[in-house]
Amino acid sequence: MLKSVLSTLEKELNITISIDTLKRLCREAGLKWKRVRKSLKKKRNQEDFEQAKEELDSLIEQHKEGKINLSYFDESGFNLVPKVPYAWQPIGKTIEVPSSASRTFNVLGFVDRDCQFSSLVFEGTVNTSVVVAAINDYSKRIEKPTTLVIDNAPTHTSNEFNENIESWKERGLTIYRIPPYSPELNIIEIVWRKIKYEWISFSAYNSREALQEELFSILANIGSKFKINFS
Repeated sequence: MLKSVLSTLEKELNITISIDTLKRLCREAGLKWKRVRKSLKKKRNQEDFEQAKEELDSLIEQHKEGKINLSYFDESGFNLVPKVPYAWQPIGKTIEVPSSASRTFNVLGFVDRDCQFSSLVFEGTVNTSVVVAAINDYSKRIEKPTTLVIDNAPTHTSNEFNENIESWKERGLTIYRIPPYSPELNIIEIVWRKIKYEWISFSAYNSREALQEELFSILANIGSKFKINFS
């Protein structure tokens, strides 16, 4: 990308500078080299988003006051195709990370505002029945009124799922669906990014066994060795 900027400067403005100078100018302008993220903002209803954000802010305060537990749920897949967009590398050398097709470890996770995390790993298709079973088990373990934030995936909006909402509520678990295209309202997305882009080492992609061992170790230590401050 920087090379294309240099080319544009030279062609359109007749300005020739080195890539090091361009980097320095970018830093002086307050710019930082970091991963570009996908955005769904243009697809969502902004009014619904703002209303949900306001409601969640109120729930966060209730969580901080100890009145409820605010928890977040989602699924994510892990396989031998690594998520490593960039890394510090010796000049003149390139780090090569193994990559191959493999079956996916599907992780169904729950995390609260205090980074208390629990999960279920499923090696198969995650359908509504799997999701319902995971939330049903979670609902039996809560110790205070809990609001569970989820998105609008088909497995979270099916008839089978909706049929269980009332029984969960009777146990003290309330389902809160965020508006479509609003992943930033579900903080478990941060957990998935941390695992994929920071916590899993390159060596985990050497084999499915190595990935399984490291992934399971990370999942078991989120909240202790692997901590996120959601405040």
